[in-house]
Amino acid sequence: MGMKWQTLMRSLLWLGGGMAGLLAPPQAAGADTDFFAYIGTYTGAKSHGIYVARFDAATGKLSPPELAVETKNPNFLALHPTRRWLYAVGDLDNSGGQRGGAVSAFSRDAETGKLTLLNQRPSGDPAPCHLSVDKTGKCLLVANYGGGSVVAFPLEADGRLGEAASTIQHHGASVNLQRQTGPHAHFIAADPANRCALACDLGLDRVLVYRFDPARALLKTNDPGSVAVAPGSGARHLAFHPNGRFVYAINELSSTLTVFAYDERRGALKELQTLSTLPAGFKGNNTCAEVQVHPTGKFVYASNRGHDSIAVFAADAKSGRLTLVEIQPTGGRAPRHFALDPTSRWLLAENQGSDSVVIFAADSQTGRLHATGDKVEVGAPVCLVFAPAVERVEH
Repeated sequence: MGMKWQTLMRSLLWLGGGMAGLLAPPQAAGADTDFFAYIGTYTGAKSHGIYVARFDAATGKLSPPELAVETKNPNFLALHPTRRWLYAVGDLDNSGGQRGGAVSAFSRDAETGKLTLLNQRPSGDPAPCHLSVDKTGKCLLVANYGGGSVVAFPLEADGRLGEAASTIQHHGASVNLQRQTGPHAHFIAADPANRCALACDLGLDRVLVYRFDPARALLKTNDPGSVAVAPGSGARHLAFHPNGRFVYAINELSSTLTVFAYDERRGALKELQTLSTLPAGFKGNNTCAEVQVHPTGKFVYASNRGHDSIAVFAADAKSGRLTLVEIQPTGGRAPRHFALDPTSRWLLAENQGSDSVVIFAADSQTGRLHATGDKVEVGAPVCLVFAPAVERVEH
């Protein structure tokens, strides 16, 4: 049975629930089990853009991905809080001689999952690699790896991107002469209070903090302005504990995870702990990529490329400190990204190096991952986000 036929049948069943369903607010994560999984890729012979698949959270099954929209190198994705629009960073499709990458806005078809380009803006620098939407849905934040800048874009009422309202250029270098001769912004997102934006710069070995005004899409220097990780670590991504008191930063070059205490009022970070994501005695080459916190706050997950695994840690709610639980192979090569589904019962690992998405069951009591034996093929997958398959969007 094809995806379009499945979509039609599910839509008819949903509509049979009456007009009350049409008027219902968006469901909380986990309130349904039928989702779209959007997969960003590096385009090439096996991939042509953003792909979409059906994910059944009742069974952990993922359907074969289909092309949702053709676009160049959509390497990171972000969903708008209303779930009506999806955003991606990648390369300019029509550069017009402009230097740099692109950020694109897409509208979502709530029945088929297909995407339609709304508009595209230059990202401001080469190689944009991360983006996020703030909690009000009024601002999109972008990190440019190539030029080492972070940019804030206002979002229009129809989901389109306005012109960049704020750009901050990072400066400096660190000790790794191959990877840290200049700034390389790799992540930016608002904190839980939506008052500060935190950015990781791999080239500077720093997590930078900016005061953030989402209504005007403005970033301003905070005091304190940053915190350092160990020289040569390469801060890449971070994730907040649900209580907002702790931040977990993944360090790409040193294969470590750093725990920070976070002062929301001041936007200040204080290092509490740094520990390896690798098993003792591992001698091969490895770089880390993604970090995520379980919605309960009980577990933290981090990906290894080279060892090709997900490290699972238990998090102490009072101290924020981590204890290693296990290191689970991802069943493929170079897991650049992974995602917990909205029910938190499953973890999907995107193995960029082996063109596969592999599904694991996530134990809610222990945090351990159990391979289900299921996977799908898609060329060079590098990011995955979920959206409800039968949409109830905010207007």
